[in-house]
Amino acid sequence: MMKFIVILVAAGILVALSSLFIVDERQLAIKFRLGEIVDSAYEPGLHVKAPWPIMNVRKFDKRILTLDTRPERFLTGEKKNVSVDFFVKWRISNPATYYTSFGGDERQAGLRLLQIMKNGLQLEFDQRTIKQVVSDDRSEMMDSLTQKGNAEVEPFGIEIVDVRIKQIELPEDVRNSVFQRMRAERERIAKEHRAQGQEAAKGIQAVAERERTVILAEATRDAEETRGEGDARATEIYAAAYGSDEEFYAFYRSMNAYRSALSNSSDVLVLEPDTEFFKYFGDSSGQ
Repeated sequence: MMKFIVILVAAGILVALSSLFIVDERQLAIKFRLGEIVDSAYEPGLHVKAPWPIMNVRKFDKRILTLDTRPERFLTGEKKNVSVDFFVKWRISNPATYYTSFGGDERQAGLRLLQIMKNGLQLEFDQRTIKQVVSDDRSEMMDSLTQKGNAEVEPFGIEIVDVRIKQIELPEDVRNSVFQRMRAERERIAKEHRAQGQEAAKGIQAVAERERTVILAEATRDAEETRGEGDARATEIYAAAYGSDEEFYAFYRSMNAYRSALSNSSDVLVLEPDTEFFKYFGDSSGQ
């Protein structure tokens, strides 16, 4: 009798334990009754169900999952191959629909999601050139891919959080072709800038030469005017000096002539002593 009671109590404890289940805050839960989905809207905490095998519970990861595969090849709008390495962030939005679609198999869900993303990427690449894919339109392309992808995966009970391209590589032949095209484009732009610079330089040089000519002409004119005024003033002074004392002026002129002619000791003058040049040598009065 005691053994029967112990067995009965143990069985009761097992039944009670099988009637309770805990949903972690990182989990989603689905309750089944004889294989049929009964409920999937469970908040984190302790919940009650009928004991197994009448009812059972399956739990799935509620966190954001990552789909990261090997690089895939796509054709651009120029019909050029590119190797694209990308990843997808996704999560389960409706556990009941997710279970119905994939039987709760995360691998099957990942394969279906990968195919949808590859098709979406190919459509996006078909509409763009390599240059647009590499630099200009990548952000816009990712937003469009996320939006269109969510419309396709919504019936499967999953949600795409984000799509990101990690790397885009070109095959060797395409890489050389793109490099040559980019080089030619940069050379064309450089020639345009160089031509514009040369044209601007010629304009600046022409203006500078014109201003230089005007400045030199004005300076020459002012110099000639000043020189003329100085010569006129000097003539007036000489005339006034000569008129006030003609003898002294003649003596002064002769002294300047002696200083200029006899300043170098190595010079030799062959002149008669009684010439007009030496008239002030013997007498200051020139007699």
